[in-house]
Amino acid sequence: MGDSGIAEKLVEVLHRPDGDTALRPVHTIGISATGYFKPSPIAQNFCIAEHFREKKTDVIVRFSNGSGAATVRDGWSDVRGMAVRFHLSDKSDTDLIAMTLPEFFSPTPEDFLAFAKRAKPKPYKGETPWQKIFNYLHLILPKRDPYPGETISPDEGAIEFADQNAHAQLGVVQAAAIGAPVSYVRAAYHAVHTFIITDPNKTRRWVRFAWQPIAGVLETNPNLPPVDDFLQQELKDRLSAETARFSLMMTIGEVGDDFNNSARPWPPHRKRIMMGTLTLNAVPEDQIEHSEKLSFNPGLLTDGIEMSDDPVLKVRVDAYKVSSAWRSGTPCPFSQR
Repeated sequence: MGDSGIAEKLVEVLHRPDGDTALRPVHTIGISATGYFKPSPIAQNFCIAEHFREKKTDVIVRFSNGSGAATVRDGWSDVRGMAVRFHLSDKSDTDLIAMTLPEFFSPTPEDFLAFAKRAKPKPYKGETPWQKIFNYLHLILPKRDPYPGETISPDEGAIEFADQNAHAQLGVVQAAAIGAPVSYVRAAYHAVHTFIITDPNKTRRWVRFAWQPIAGVLETNPNLPPVDDFLQQELKDRLSAETARFSLMMTIGEVGDDFNNSARPWPPHRKRIMMGTLTLNAVPEDQIEHSEKLSFNPGLLTDGIEMSDDPVLKVRVDAYKVSSAWRSGTPCPFSQR
């Protein structure tokens, strides 16, 4: 099966039974905000891309819950997404797509598809107190209790896959314990994949990007009952009274780092550069046009930024196109290049 075939199969498999085929298969529930990006004084020394050279670049950002469920579950532990589109001066765009998980689950498209199949949501029930005691006595971590109203979950299949595939273990464990943020702008987001940037001297560097909230990371209290729906209203209320800001951090890879495997993190002591500040100041009223119909894509790049040879990044480019076509979204503006 070629990459395009895997991409179509991925979109098909990722649709949950409680999802909606008219919406995204994952990161289904979302909201957009607008604002601008200002590069740091040294950003242009590392990358010739326009948004790292111009004084200010307008942006639109879509925040989302990672689940493919069509029901809002803001208080549930879940990966969150942050897709940023930079509007360049020649009317073209470039995207940076990130999530709260620092690494991916699989190193290849085939593994990604196998993981998606195994992690298909299944009926989920909590364990009785006696089952939990039995598990503790046998040094087995008991299953978590289901959330109120939760009847299906990907947990069991994802854990089984991770037990049999070491490369998925870090991502699955971190996803299981990731929690829920008090606000979309109080979470850190990682672009996960490696990109290649070019500086004014034509030096190329392999880098990874991450957004850090200037207000700091803060999660909800896991000991309190989860609230279904609050993140979108919180963002509207916050941006009606003040701005929200993120720092764009760029980590530079070194010899020995795996540039083409997003399931493997880089050592924590790698050099990091602050590339600029994102400021959000408004939530568009028309969320259909400015959120649901938007089609972001990790392959929508601009001069100075290239994709690495990460095969999962390449299949995601195709999968985003397939998803956009299936849900009749506005086509990704690759034709502008």
